[in-house]
Amino acid sequence: MTVGLVVQKFGGSSLRDADRVMEAARKAIRAKHGGNQVIVVVSAQGSTTDDLIAKAAQITAAPSAREMDMLLATGEQISIALTALAIQELGEKAVSLTGPQVGIVTDSTHRKARIKSIDTRRLVEALDGGSIVVLAGFQGVDELGDISTLGRGGSDTTAVAVAAAMKLAGYDVTCEIYTDVDGVYTTDPRIVPDARKMDAISYDEMLEMASMGAGVMHSRSIEFAKKFDVPLMVRNSLSDAVGTWIVPEAEWMGEFPVCGCALAVDEARLVLEGVPDRPGVSHRVFAALAGANIAVDMIAQSVGSGGRASIGFTVLNSELERTKKTLGPLVAELGATLNETGKVSKVSVVGAGMRTLSGVAEKLFQALAADGVNMRMITTGDIKISVLIEEDAPAEEPAAEGGEPVKKAHLESRKAVRGRKALRAVHAAFGLAAPRKGAGVPAEAGGTGFKVRPSPLVVPATKDREAAIARLEGMEDVLVSGVQLNADQSRVTIHDLPDKPGNCSRVFNAVATGGILVDMIVQNLTGPGRAELSFTVPRADLTRALKRTQDVVQQIDPTCRVVGDSDVAVLFVLGVGMRTHTGVARTMFGALAARGINIGMINTSEVCVGVVVERPRGEEALACLREAFKLA
Repeated sequence: MTVGLVVQKFGGSSLRDADRVMEAARKAIRAKHGGNQVIVVVSAQGSTTDDLIAKAAQITAAPSAREMDMLLATGEQISIALTALAIQELGEKAVSLTGPQVGIVTDSTHRKARIKSIDTRRLVEALDGGSIVVLAGFQGVDELGDISTLGRGGSDTTAVAVAAAMKLAGYDVTCEIYTDVDGVYTTDPRIVPDARKMDAISYDEMLEMASMGAGVMHSRSIEFAKKFDVPLMVRNSLSDAVGTWIVPEAEWMGEFPVCGCALAVDEARLVLEGVPDRPGVSHRVFAALAGANIAVDMIAQSVGSGGRASIGFTVLNSELERTKKTLGPLVAELGATLNETGKVSKVSVVGAGMRTLSGVAEKLFQALAADGVNMRMITTGDIKISVLIEEDAPAEEPAAEGGEPVKKAHLESRKAVRGRKALRAVHAAFGLAAPRKGAGVPAEAGGTGFKVRPSPLVVPATKDREAAIARLEGMEDVLVSGVQLNADQSRVTIHDLPDKPGNCSRVFNAVATGGILVDMIVQNLTGPGRAELSFTVPRADLTRALKRTQDVVQQIDPTCRVVGDSDVAVLFVLGVGMRTHTGVARTMFGALAARGINIGMINTSEVCVGVVVERPRGEEALACLREAFKLA
């Protein structure tokens, strides 16, 4: 018989004092009295982790990663003991366990280890004995027996990973993530007051929202949930109200092109200019970064001219100096230059409906243009569009927080004045404050005002995902489930487009009014005040798209060049954690480089990496990528 199991996770703010710990204990007991077995995963209390980091800083400015793991893991040990004591005080059996005691085995990358396996035997033994298990989040043990920590969002990751392991052991599992908000909102309610709480969101949508700046959950935990089909609920630790379910994609989710938008302020933009436009160069760049375990977010590679191209990309601010140091020798060898732009913020829209509905890019760019927001970089993914915005205004004044400590991420977001302005404009443009199916009052299907695509550019396959999971050696290994080829695309490129608000909106409005569907979009700055904008359209529509683009660009600046190319194909590598696992781009670009296949455009997201190649070599590229990722 399948046993009901609830895995509850409580974050630091939900355990910051004795009253909060007792409330968490009561929730665990209520879940047990509801007929479930219960595992409670806890973070360190309040600011404990920050306090421990500060203590280390008093000793050394360059602490050993291994010793920091030994130090930081103590925070969760305090929490598990106190929570177990609270449950016992309320009359229920409880046992506290650390990650190493349970057998959460990780790799040896201290401070940001990845989970390889979880031994469920001790958990099962404690549950069968009638205890509520209180488990330390954020920590594990490597194969040498050293304590490791999982990095940012580590307790979320522990909770969902344990839920996945218990599901594989035969339990009927649900996972509840308790936090200081009521659920997942259409955007950050601290920035947009009329943001609406969603009743449900798909794994893919939540993955993109998390990686694009939504702070309610970390993307690694969502990766686990999607891989192992663990239903999640994000809910408020101070109430019993129903929160937001994070679940497999339902058919109705495709009725809405955008479910939410997010702001990220912790990224830096770098541009490699004057890169040789030949096969293998992209591979060398991103292989070097992957070798240093530096995750790249937005990638925009220009089509280039005169044998030279430019590659723009973003990394976390904390990785900026290491990125420049890592690429320094290669940049010199290639005869290129590596330039860092000023402070930037990133605004993204996310929605499962983008696979089947068009018009999202036009509406996004129109909203930003109307608000006078200029875009420095554009990339698209399977279900998201991201734009990079340059910040050059003073930070907003802090608002009263009712005595609650202000998280560092919220303080940082106040510095992104243009990004916050853009986020509000985009949220309003897509009507995200209004009730809809999955966010408040049930709505009827249809009537969104967006045109249905004849066929989606990317179609994820469930059977491919299941087969890929069976091949995984470690629980947190990257999941690549398939490679797809679309040989019916063409590309339009605008060279030297003036970098001014509204120009992109004018281009895409002109194309859209002709009933032409745009798929991949990449914009990259190529010089002072100039940008290169490339986008793909169905090959059958190239002539009309080219004519409409030429007409509108002639009005913007007659010196711009507009070029059409019908001889392209688009390859997509599908999976989970495509951006956070640095080896995906390295494997993909390396396989193509080994065959001498040049990459014309690149787009990345958490669920899909897309590249444009020459159409005559499309089938060859498809075969080599399937071989590289060991797909049948």
